[in-house]
Amino acid sequence: MNSPLASIIQAGTKLWLDSVDPELVAANYALGATGATSNPIIISDLIKTGRYDAQLAELMNDGLSDRDVAWGVTDRIVAAAQEVFRPVWDNTRGNDGYVSFELDPLLEDPAGTLSQAERTAQYIELGQQWSADQANRMIKVPATPAGIDALEELAAHGVPINVTLVFSMRQYVAARDAVWRGAQRHHTLGRFKSVYSIFISRVDVYTEKHLPELSPSAQGQVGLANVKEIWRANQDFWMRHETPLAQEIVFASTGAKKPTDPPWKYVEALVGSDIQTNPPATNAAVEASGRTFTRTIDEIPPRAVLDEIAAKVDVDRMEAVLMYEGVRKFAEPQRDLQSLIAQKRASLARP
Repeated sequence: MNSPLASIIQAGTKLWLDSVDPELVAANYALGATGATSNPIIISDLIKTGRYDAQLAELMNDGLSDRDVAWGVTDRIVAAAQEVFRPVWDNTRGNDGYVSFELDPLLEDPAGTLSQAERTAQYIELGQQWSADQANRMIKVPATPAGIDALEELAAHGVPINVTLVFSMRQYVAARDAVWRGAQRHHTLGRFKSVYSIFISRVDVYTEKHLPELSPSAQGQVGLANVKEIWRANQDFWMRHETPLAQEIVFASTGAKKPTDPPWKYVEALVGSDIQTNPPATNAAVEASGRTFTRTIDEIPPRAVLDEIAAKVDVDRMEAVLMYEGVRKFAEPQRDLQSLIAQKRASLARP
């Protein structure tokens, strides 16, 4: 009998882990995970354990600034996860087995002084820097105006891209079209790989807070209705623009936020296609559930629910609010990470 996670994989879903903790990477790789992703929160939590003190001391003793130490240790942690998943990348000829590396969230700091053009230039420069000589590293670029402006150039340079912080069809289309323009400028499509991380549970947190007037049938379904519409659009686009590797949707923010929801609410509703990037706790809960999961990706809410969502949800406002929150949720941990490095410097650096 298949395990619950194995049943999801057999139904056609790839599982990526929302962590680069070496122990969790190894455990989830054994359960069938084929990729992973990182962010500043994950890196900070790992550094707080003390497990990377020796590496931090080495980087500090090389004379690096707190900022550069933070990125140096991030690079090493992500590279270690890449080694675990490299056989998957080799066996699928670059279609799977990636670990995502997030570019500097402080580029979007509201208190910053960079112009949009300067932020775009930084995304292009950093994306090429952190992807150089890293076959199965995917570069995470946010679907902000500056991030989207950088995508064409990154794709033209052959950088594998994970467009993150996508909440709306508008963002997805703008990002996908920019990536495709860039890919066509590259000398070959043979290694062209892009994914689009659509955040789901955060949408339902938003509607519960800002749209309490939604009916019980529609409340808690907006995130899924939204991502499935984007998934269908992605399927249609790439059927018309065939590429050697799959250009996929990443179902992100799949951890259930509402205590009354089962932890596998979003996992169960998205089985059968593309990629789920699940928190370790969500994968553990799914595996402990004893359930067998079958394809559900094609199932959509009833027409009445979809009509209510279309009538009551202002997608532009939702996108603006969630992007503001999303940028802050990564920028603040990046600042905290650099502060943590500064705190450790006194005790770790060589006299």
